[in-house]
Amino acid sequence: MTHLWVRAEQRPNEERVGLTPEGAAVLVKAGIRVTVETSSVRAIGIEGYAKAGCEIAAENLWPKAPADAIIFGLKELPEDGTPLTHRHIMFGHAFKGQPAGQVLLKRFKAGGGTLYDLEYLVDETGRRVAAFGYWAGYAGAAVSLYCWAAQQRGGIAGPVKKAGSKEALLTELNADLAGLGRPRAIIIGALGRVGTGAADLCEAMGVAVTKWDMAETASGGPFTEVLEHEIFLNCILARPGCPVFVPAAAKVDAARKLTVIGDIACDPTSEFSPIKVYDRATDWDAPALRVAERPVLDVTAIDNLPSLMPVESSIDYAAQLLPSLLTLSDLNVEVWARAKADFDKHTSGL
Repeated sequence: MTHLWVRAEQRPNEERVGLTPEGAAVLVKAGIRVTVETSSVRAIGIEGYAKAGCEIAAENLWPKAPADAIIFGLKELPEDGTPLTHRHIMFGHAFKGQPAGQVLLKRFKAGGGTLYDLEYLVDETGRRVAAFGYWAGYAGAAVSLYCWAAQQRGGIAGPVKKAGSKEALLTELNADLAGLGRPRAIIIGALGRVGTGAADLCEAMGVAVTKWDMAETASGGPFTEVLEHEIFLNCILARPGCPVFVPAAAKVDAARKLTVIGDIACDPTSEFSPIKVYDRATDWDAPALRVAERPVLDVTAIDNLPSLMPVESSIDYAAQLLPSLLTLSDLNVEVWARAKADFDKHTSGL
């Protein structure tokens, strides 16, 4: 019997989950054994999983799960260097040459395990079968506006926190922007899930948005228009051939109006990053990284943005992923086979 083991998340400020109780009930009915770890932080309570017919395990027990269990989580595993023996479904951030990703792949290689990277679960056209993109864009645009508002008051953005709901986020952001007018924003990747979420948040806040996608960036740059907006929201993943949207020289460009970059795609350690003014992610405690003073320029690049809205983002993502989870009994076909091929390619030389 196929056994899916949903682990507790161990990263700070991570309350999301990729399977809801309703989805778990569907898997159990389909003959899949589901174990769910308790969690002190998960936004969705354990009671619903028990009622759905799941087995309940202690928090962080997954290293001792049966050898044939498929471990399912979202964000990073503890960086303790231990070999990974199980099959894991998670966001590995390991296939673009990221240093931490290479360490992770070596752990899989050492233990004989397999990574089915959620970013590389794609259909026959190459489109991801499930993504948190919309809520990443929505939350990322909100954080960028918080950063801009802090600048208008002569400071830098302080800690951000989980929003109780979409409505609560909008209320809090409106209060923060009170009396400040509104900046102009440019979104690159506006036609995708991330860009749509970012645009929806901006429009809800009365922010004028310039929407760019592949057609507008096909020339390869330079893109001086980006520097003519107060906020730039990058919603395009770093890939080979991606043009540079903000060069390093922008930091000392006295004529630029750009003061906030929201790198929602957040891949600063990739050589393909289209934003060359920063080199590390930011976090909830310090969401803004100041990279220039005259004129001021802050970058916000939080890599778990949907966790700012954990319930909405979990429900949405889990619904998208459920059809693929229902096919776990045969990992040699379709999305799982394609993900395994990516893993094999990136570990062949290790």
